[in-house]
Amino acid sequence: MTIKQLPILLLGIAILSCNTSKKETSLTVAETYADINIVGAMKNVMWKGELGSNINLDTIADTNSLYGLGPESYLTGELLINNGTSYVSKVTSDSTMSVEKRLDVSAPFFVYAKVTEWKHINLPKHITTIEDLERFIDLQTTDFKRPFAFKVTGRINSASIHIQNLPEGTKVTSPDEAHQGQVSYTINNQDVEIVGFFSTEHQGIFTHHDSFLHMHLITSDERSMGHLDVLNISAMQLHLPIK
Repeated sequence: MTIKQLPILLLGIAILSCNTSKKETSLTVAETYADINIVGAMKNVMWKGELGSNINLDTIADTNSLYGLGPESYLTGELLINNGTSYVSKVTSDSTMSVEKRLDVSAPFFVYAKVTEWKHINLPKHITTIEDLERFIDLQTTDFKRPFAFKVTGRINSASIHIQNLPEGTKVTSPDEAHQGQVSYTINNQDVEIVGFFSTEHQGIFTHHDSFLHMHLITSDERSMGHLDVLNISAMQLHLPIK
């Protein structure tokens, strides 16, 4: 390299560094929101086997207006924070579960937000499934910053929820392996609350790759809670955060 070539090389390095910095800044802006907290990533749990704790719920919960969800560490249950109350559900048999109010739990990935005011919308009668609900929420929130928390409350005809129940010591390198031991439960004709998070940008982070929603359902008697997979709505109300 000659002395004449040195300024050109330095200029090239400076341009590359600037472009890299811009990419990193853009990524940070795209994934970070002041009013949403995201810890860990679903894809790291499913594909990399990162099952251990990334957040202890006793450091964030027990706070009014806080909402959050995720699986329990090592995929041994499901977690929900509903208006500051922390719940953990666990499989006890193929037809029964336990639901406890506990703070001494942790998660490998978790999303949570504080919402103090809600806008209430009665769901039209043609909104009956999760797919209908996803489209409806998307249309109602075109001017929202995303992601955001939401709730759905009221009566269901039926729903299917699951609870993770990974056998101790299981190694995970794929979604199929991560779902070993998972048990599904059917709920019929009950009043429920559903806490969810909506994002078009976080598939594989806190929503599955084929959905913009992640939702956990809890029955009004607090005896059943889990990750919502299938929904048949009777009469329900959507609650969206007021910005």
